[in-house]
Amino acid sequence: MKHLDELVARYPALAPCQPAVEAAFRTLTESWAAGGKLLVCGNGGSAADADHIVGELMKGYLSPRPLAEEVRARLCAADPQLGPVLAQKLQAALPAINLAAASALGTAFGNDVSAELFFAQAALGYGRKGDVLMGISTSGKAANVRAALCAARANGLKTIGLTGRSGGTMAGLCDVIIRVPADHTFEVQELHLPVYHCLCAMAEAHFFP
Repeated sequence: MKHLDELVARYPALAPCQPAVEAAFRTLTESWAAGGKLLVCGNGGSAADADHIVGELMKGYLSPRPLAEEVRARLCAADPQLGPVLAQKLQAALPAINLAAASALGTAFGNDVSAELFFAQAALGYGRKGDVLMGISTSGKAANVRAALCAARANGLKTIGLTGRSGGTMAGLCDVIIRVPADHTFEVQELHLPVYHCLCAMAEAHFFP
């Protein structure tokens, strides 16, 4: 795979992660092909990474993503003036949601029930069988990410973990876990970015060649 080969060429330290990245790619593309979506969660810098991933997936990343003709036709039929503008400017998306972005739900659930279980509540509410949840934790020990993975699995979602070297306590809750070869938080985050950029590029190339 071109993008995966390029990832390892640019970041040789990530060579041991290649099989896991490929497995994550297969898990994601199978879900999207069947009409599923990706849920992503993490804390702090990992929450920002989750937002970054969603931004790359929900619009064109490396390639244009023109809408399918049937979608363009429906937009034009919906409004003769606005529809053609939307048909020209909107782009095809790979559906993804950052659970950390739901601030009203998060603060309400955290205040009323448990802040540690907010991601689990969101995963249970948004997730449907066949979807995927990606939990990002540099240590692999974030309790709220682990709870989300557990809730997702119980609800029929596939689970992907993006962690540091050890995998932490969430490793057993992940169908696929990508453990980048670093231990310090900032070093793990520095390697997470090229990994998820690669996954986004691979997915885009698969669905929008």
